[in-house]
Amino acid sequence: MDFGRLITAMVTPFNEQLQIDWEATGRLIDELIEVQKSDSLVVNGTTGESPTLTEEEKLELFRYAVRRAAGRAKIIAGTGSNDTAHSIHLSKLAEEAGVDGLLLVAPYYNKPNQEGLYLHFRAIAESTKLPVILYNVPGRTVVSLSSATTLRLAELPNVVATKECASVEQITDIVAGAPDGFLVYSGDDAITLPTLAVGGHGIISVASHVVGAEMKALIDAYLEGRTAEAAKLNAKLYPVFKGLFNCPHPVPNPVAVKHALTIRGVAVGGVRLPLAPATEEEQAFIAGLFD
Repeated sequence: MDFGRLITAMVTPFNEQLQIDWEATGRLIDELIEVQKSDSLVVNGTTGESPTLTEEEKLELFRYAVRRAAGRAKIIAGTGSNDTAHSIHLSKLAEEAGVDGLLLVAPYYNKPNQEGLYLHFRAIAESTKLPVILYNVPGRTVVSLSSATTLRLAELPNVVATKECASVEQITDIVAGAPDGFLVYSGDDAITLPTLAVGGHGIISVASHVVGAEMKALIDAYLEGRTAEAAKLNAKLYPVFKGLFNCPHPVPNPVAVKHALTIRGVAVGGVRLPLAPATEEEQAFIAGLFD
C-alpha cells in the first residue's frame, strides 16, 4: 500500500451546535485532495478531535470519507487508543467500512513499558488485514516508542510505516535499521525537509490543510534534486509550520488550523470542549501568517 508522500491529518468539521457538518466535511475532503494535493487523509486522528468523537461518529466518518474520496486519495482511520481491546474492536469496524489503512497512536496515560507497547501494537496488527502505521507522539502520550521497539514491530507483515514525532535523531535511527519497504513519516511539519534528508518518506501533516500544494512542491523539489529550491520553499513555509502551534504562544491542535481554514474560505466550525476557541489575539496572529 502506497500512502504517498503528503498525508493530511484531517480536522473534523462541526456546525454551530458542534455536531459533525457533513456538507463541510465533503467540501474539505475535496479541497485537501484537489487543491492541497494530499495523497492520503487520516480521519479520526488527534487533529480530528478523536477524544471527543463518539464511536458512532467515528464509524460514520470512516464510511463517509471512503465514499467521498472515491479512490482519489487513500483513507487512513485513526483507531488507536490506550485500550488494546477497544482499538482492536474499532479497527475491525474500520476495516468493514472500507478504509485503506490504520493509524495507531501509542497508548496514553497507562504508561506501558516497551514490552507492553510492543504487545499492544502486535495484538492490533494481528487482528486486521489492513496496513498499519504506528504513531509515536510522546508530547501527548507521555510514553515514547523506542527506535528498537519500532523496528521490532516493523518485522510484522502488515506494519508498514511509522509517524514519528520524537526527534530527527529517532527518525534517523529508524530509517537506518528499517527493513525494506518500511516507511518513516514525520509528524512535525517543521521537520519535513530534514526528514526527507535523512531518508524519511514524507509527512503526516497539519499545515497541509492550508499550504499543502506548497508542501508537495517542496517535497518534489527535494526528491528531484533541486535542493536549493526546496530549502527556499521550506524557509517560506516555516513560519506557518511553527505559527499553527504557537500563535504567539502554544495552542493545542487543531484550534489554530481550524481558524486558518475558516479565514481562508474553507469553513470547518469550532472545536469541542475541553479545547477552547482561538482568542482575538490568536486569531489576529493566525491571520498574519497568510498576509
